[in-house]
Amino acid sequence: MAVSSLQRMTVPLASDQSSNAQGLLMPKLKYRFRVFFENFGVSKPTTELTKQVVSATRPNLTFEEITIPIYNSTLKLAGKHTWADITVSLRDDASGQISRLIGEQLQKQMDFLEMASAASGIDYKFLTKIQVLDGGNGATEINVLETWELYGCYLKGANYGDLNYGTNEAATIEMSIAYDNANQTPEGSGVGSAIGRTINDVVTGAGQGA
Repeated sequence: MAVSSLQRMTVPLASDQSSNAQGLLMPKLKYRFRVFFENFGVSKPTTELTKQVVSATRPNLTFEEITIPIYNSTLKLAGKHTWADITVSLRDDASGQISRLIGEQLQKQMDFLEMASAASGIDYKFLTKIQVLDGGNGATEINVLETWELYGCYLKGANYGDLNYGTNEAATIEMSIAYDNANQTPEGSGVGSAIGRTINDVVTGAGQGA
C-alpha cells in the first residue's frame, strides 16, 4: 500500500476545511499517565503512591441548569458548576507504605483514635496532579501532553477492597477524592485558559443578553 494512502485514513471533510491528504492526529493513550500527590499524609516522600497507581479517572464537570419560563417557551442557562469526585486505585504493597500514607491522610482529616477532627480544611487538604505522557522513558525524554491540577483535595472515601483465595490479583486500595477546583495545563490549552468573558466570540468584560 502506498504511504500516501495513509494520509487519507480519516474522516473526509469539506474541501474548504481540509486538504485531501490530512492524516489522523495521534490520540492520547489511556495507559500513558502518572499521578502525583502533594501535601498528602505526613511521611515523605509520597512517590510510592505514584509508582503503585493502577488506574485514575480524569475530572468530570457538570453545570446545574437554570430554567427561565417565558411566554410560550423556556430558556436554559448554565448555573453553578460541580466537579465530580475522581477515583484513584493503588496496589497495596507488602511493605505497607501505601496503606500507611493513606492512613496518615485519613488521620489528618479525622483522628480515629482520639475522635478529634482537624481544625480547618487547610490542615489536611492536598494537591493532585494527573499527567498524560507521550511514552518516553529512560534515555528518551518524557513529554507531558496534558496535566490536570486538582486543588483543595481530600479523601472522601477509602475502600480497602476484599481478599480472595480464588484469585491471582494484587490487593488494592481505592481512594475517592473530592476537590474544590481543577485546571488543565499547559496554560491556554483547556480548562483554566485565560480567554476572558465573551459575547459570542468577542472577548469583553460585560454582557447584556440572556
